[in-house]
Amino acid sequence: MDGSTLWAALALVLVFEGLFPLLAPRAWRDTFRKLLELRDGQLRFFGLCSVGLGLLLLLLVT
Repeated sequence: MDGSTLWAALALVLVFEGLFPLLAPRAWRDTFRKLLELRDGQLRFFGLCSVGLGLLLLLLVT
């Protein structure tokens, strides 16, 4: 994997991260409020799941 692939992946993350607030700002804000109400352990679990799924997807595509 070269540097340009890494930058392309980062660019895609930013595009996907920006789609939800662009297309549905009220729903994004409500979702963010709900996330703020979660306990630390719950947030860590979601973070762990996200990292795990991302790594699994990365392994599948490479």
